[in-house]
Amino acid sequence: MTRRTAFFFDELSLWHSASQHALILPVGGWVQPPSAAGHAESPETKRRMKNLMDVSGLTRQLHLQSAPAASEEDLLRVHPAHYLERFKALSDAGGGELGDHAPIGPGSYEIAKLSAGLAMAAVDAVLKGEADNAYSLSRPPGHHCLADQAMGFCFLANIPIAIEAAKARHGLGKVAVIDWDVHHGNGTQAIYYNRPDVLTISLHQDGCFPPGYSGTEDRGEDAGLGSNLNIPLLPGSGHAAYLEAMERIVIPALERFEPELIVVACGYDANGVDPLARMLLHSDSFRSMTRMVRETAEHLCQGRLVLVHEGGYAEAYVPFCGLAVMEELSDVRTEVQDPLRDFIDLQQPCEAQRKLQGELIQQMAKGFGLAG
Repeated sequence: MTRRTAFFFDELSLWHSASQHALILPVGGWVQPPSAAGHAESPETKRRMKNLMDVSGLTRQLHLQSAPAASEEDLLRVHPAHYLERFKALSDAGGGELGDHAPIGPGSYEIAKLSAGLAMAAVDAVLKGEADNAYSLSRPPGHHCLADQAMGFCFLANIPIAIEAAKARHGLGKVAVIDWDVHHGNGTQAIYYNRPDVLTISLHQDGCFPPGYSGTEDRGEDAGLGSNLNIPLLPGSGHAAYLEAMERIVIPALERFEPELIVVACGYDANGVDPLARMLLHSDSFRSMTRMVRETAEHLCQGRLVLVHEGGYAEAYVPFCGLAVMEELSDVRTEVQDPLRDFIDLQQPCEAQRKLQGELIQQMAKGFGLAG
């Protein structure tokens, strides 16, 4: 039986411009201008995902919706007024660098508010029972954004904005945020570091971004101590390592926390051909992780599950990973076959690296008090 899966999307969110870059390098000096848009955080990864859903027939099986932009009141629950004013002023002036690896263009402020609004609407639909689960194709992404600083292509903290709106409007209690973007979810972590009501879990490539960061010792502070878990994985980790981390750490942590809602910061940049990381996941990896979280949500919190799009920079391959996630959420299987799945499967790490990574995951589980 198919599930009621809502998909929140707006073409305008793809019109955010990251200015003139070649991958992540500003054009100028020795950096030649690109032939096309050029920046790693391209709208095409998201547009091609939506297009593949359309041509495969999957979109017709979903509840496709847009949403209003987040209001200033919504933003101010997370971001201080001085930061929002600076963001809007730079956007109105035509754009520039708002923070660390955070270029914007004209109108980016309004588009970022729409991106946050899509995430808010996805959470709202699930909490109201209008959908069994939901996906927000948010752009720009949000998981690196601090309360008062843009970072890593992220300008507003989409997931915290959605969570805080739900707390204000619905009296939402405990929430778990799982971030499987290949880069550390430092913004979400920082915003909730002192809070016991939001569990933040990040699976990421060790030392990738922010540069050099691992995070296993960062467990939260004060009332939030123990409500933050970081799972750094070795570069080159593949399908088996992610599933083992989910089985040994993520799912037990969810069961211990007993959230009322689970939100996934759904980046696809741990895929095997991403230009900004060195992991080895394929579409079935994302399908499997989605299944594990969905089944856990059904067990713990009446299936309340929302996925919010984050990173993923391989334009040709992100669509197949995203389609797999949407198929699993909706329980609809299309005729699409992943053309790179078997090739990436051949690149999986050797037995020695798998054993080493497994030992490290087991050590982390013990350190988190989750070892069985």
